[in-house]
Amino acid sequence: MDHNAQLKLQTFLDGESPKAEASEVANWLARDREAAALLGELRNTRAALTGAETEVRLPESREFFWSKIEREIQRLDAPAPNPARPSYLTLFRRLLVPASAVAVVVIAGLMLILPPGSGGRAAVTAMETALADPGAFTYHDYSAGTTLVWLSYPADNEVAETDEMGMVE
Repeated sequence: MDHNAQLKLQTFLDGESPKAEASEVANWLARDREAAALLGELRNTRAALTGAETEVRLPESREFFWSKIEREIQRLDAPAPNPARPSYLTLFRRLLVPASAVAVVVIAGLMLILPPGSGGRAAVTAMETALADPGAFTYHDYSAGTTLVWLSYPADNEVAETDEMGMVE
């Protein structure tokens, strides 16, 4: 039996076929045993399903329920919005913040590693001048462990003059 013949039996069982076609199908069922057996199976299946079906009640109207489903489908089918490109200033800030943090860490590390006052010099030296006597000059070289004191008295461009008491002016 072909598919169209099976569909005709189904429409006959459901009472959807026109009167002329219904009488034709009834005559066909009287002649064909296979068609009658198929119609019997369809009736038994319909009876079994009718008692087993539970009616589902929705809390909202049918139209509202299907409109929610339609909106959800449209929402899922909608293309995702393109994210806005960040400005160059924003990109510069994103680069500047980590770079400044690294610079602060490097400067703090250098301040902890190098001793204060060294300034990165290998040898530490100090010079002193005595303000009371501008002709004396002291030089300390701590790396070599030497101290040099230079005295220039009387000054090269001054002439030593002594007064009555023998004092140099």
